[in-house]
Parts: sequence; C-alpha cells; structure tokens
Amino acid sequence: MKTIISTFLIILIFIGELICQDTKEYRIPFLGERATSFEAQSTMGQINFPADYYGKWKILFSHPADFTPVCTSEILTLASMQEEFEKLKTPVIVISTDGINSHIEWVKSLESIDYNGLGMQKIKFPLVSDINLEISKKYGMIEAYSGRTNNIRGVFIIDPDDKIRAVNFYSVSTGRNFEEIMRTLVALQTSDRYSVLTPANWNPGDDVMIPSPSSIEEAEKLKAKKDPSLRQVTWYMWMKTL
Repeated sequence: MKTIISTFLIILIFIGELICQDTKEYRIPFLGERATSFEAQSTMGQINFPADYYGKWKILFSHPADFTPVCTSEILTLASMQEEFEKLKTPVIVISTDGINSHIEWVKSLESIDYNGLGMQKIKFPLVSDINLEISKKYGMIEAYSGRTNNIRGVFIIDPDDKIRAVNFYSVSTGRNFEEIMRTLVALQTSDRYSVLTPANWNPGDDVMIPSPSSIEEAEKLKAKKDPSLRQVTWYMWMKTL
C-alpha cells in the first residue's frame, strides 16, 4: 500500500513540475522591467519592438480576436483617439494571435464602420500577428490555465527607456476604458517631467503632489518658503499647482 501511495505522490509531483515549467513561459513582466523585445509581421510591415520606438513612450495593447464585437468597439475607439496619442508622442501597437491576413481584412472592415457616432476611422497604428503565441507568452497575455490560445485584453505602458511603467489586464468580456489609459499615460509623463506625484482621481490640469517631507521640521521649512504654488494638507501631504 505504501508503495502505491509513494508512486502516486511521485506522479503528482511530476505532473506539477510539468505544469510549472509550461506556465513559466506565461510570465507577466514586472513594473520597471525592460520591455521584452520581439520581431513580428504587422499590417504596417515588419516590427522590431521596442527598438523601432526607442526614445518614445509607447503602449502595447493585446486583444482576443479579430472580427469580434468588443474588440471592434475597442479598436475603433482607439483609432478615434489617435491624434491625442500623437500629441503625447506615444505610438500604439496592437497585437493578437490572429494571422496577418485576418488583420488586414479586419482593418478593411473596421474602416467601413461608424461606431458610436465616431465616424469612419482610418487605422494608422499597426496590428501585429502573433500566430505562434511567442510574444503573448513573453508578456503573459495568454491565460495559462484556461486552455485558450487567444489573448486577454492587456495594456502595457512603456517609457522612453523601454521600461514598463503600467500594466492592466481585463477579462475578455470587458471592454477597456481608453480615457483611463490616456489619463494614466499623461499622469506618468507629468510625474517624470516635473518630479511630482498624482493623487487619487487626478486628471490633467488638476493639482499634483510633491514627495513627502521626511520630517515635520522639513515640512516647516517648506512652509517658510511661502511658495504660492504649494498648499499644505498635513505635514506629510503637499499639493502643488503646475
């Protein structure tokens, strides 16, 4: 009996190790980690990421599948905001596990749709084909335990040094809020540019925060400066008007 139990446990351990080895391929990159590089075919030709976009902010989006309703609403909404992203000097790249021919045909279809009163949209950003799942696994965009091979709705905001600064994942049933993605991008750019922080529910144009003084004495020194752009909430919380 002991031999049977021992054999069973060994089999369970072996299966567990196999699962762990397989799911290691699906690791989501950490904040501050350098964006994993890849080369792939897109609707705008070969992409070498992130090298083609070095020195720029960029956003990598993943979506589950071409010719699906929620994804169509997302891509058309994203297309309607292209000029805003261009003003922020932030290219956007979209990726899924569909083939390049599917992407091309879907783009043609998208450009003939007036969704939600946005008008006809020209898709000016690349749709990357990851039919072999190589990129999606590197970015953890595949649900490792679901058995599915299509992407979740992922968002990676990457800075000019190719470091990942924000990651958001959404269920396949839930469309993304692109205004929130834009808000996050502007918040990150603002923090980097002015060495400030952004509080809860911050929107562009709102007051920001400065890093906390290290002591009450340091806070008193800030108060003594009588800087009209600064407003004390408590000794460790200071608002700043840009």
